[in-house]
Amino acid sequence: MTTAPERTADLYPTRGTDEVLIERRDPVVWSEPGTPGPASADELAGFERDGFLAIEQLITPDEVTEYHAELERLINDPAMRADERSIVEPRSQEIRSIFEVHKISEVFARLAADPRVVGRARQILGSDVYVHQSRINVKPGFGASGFYWHSDFETWHAEDGLANMRTVSVSIALTKNHDTNGGLMIMPGSHRTFLGCAGETPKDNYKKSLQMQDAGTPSDEALTKLASEHGIRLFTGEAGSATWFDCNAMHGSGDNITPYPRSNVFLVFNSVENTAVEPFAAPVRRPDFIGARDFTPVG
Repeated sequence: MTTAPERTADLYPTRGTDEVLIERRDPVVWSEPGTPGPASADELAGFERDGFLAIEQLITPDEVTEYHAELERLINDPAMRADERSIVEPRSQEIRSIFEVHKISEVFARLAADPRVVGRARQILGSDVYVHQSRINVKPGFGASGFYWHSDFETWHAEDGLANMRTVSVSIALTKNHDTNGGLMIMPGSHRTFLGCAGETPKDNYKKSLQMQDAGTPSDEALTKLASEHGIRLFTGEAGSATWFDCNAMHGSGDNITPYPRSNVFLVFNSVENTAVEPFAAPVRRPDFIGARDFTPVG
């Protein structure tokens, strides 16, 4: 366990009186060209340009079966349902997400340390990495709610104390992502502009925001501007596919009103050179299971 350093200068002010748009002040790909790893030079160049990298098959069908079975075990465990790390749907009261799965489950711990996964994180971030957040997301059919447009970094900066944009996420599909069942949408290129949201952060905001975003929500005008400039990409793919995306990419997903469930495992890697300090725009930091304070490198 490592103690968080003191807070540094705030390069990305947010949660103030007015909404602001700020040019990104950090690199996108932090490693030197030619750094070895599973991602090719072309893939890293695409990530630099677009803020995301889609992989058609990151894990095999047999691995999908193993990870999906572990997901089902966890969401059907009564003890897990009573755990504070489980988030339920406001309407159906079914489990929506389970956080810190890389600590709860040896199966998902192995996935987080898999060279195909952590190797790409190291290439993008240019250093050793630790898991800032992990979770499984369950989006059953017939009404599971979506996640409104947001930048993860805006929240992680405001409420977790990540000073710089040196964090990357990967969403690994454990069911087929159709174009109709609430898939991930990203605005390509939006990662180059930081959108500082208006409005103060309520205490214990995470208890509400993990079910429905409120604080840290961009305005319609700002979203229209970004979408007009960058467009919107919807990600589809078979189970086992994966999407890597930059921490500042504007993204979201719609409700799933189809009969087809959409489940994924979500891993967030942060550079060990960007460890969390005190929150930049929140009265208290979020619990460790949402924003880690254990900075032990993966692998």
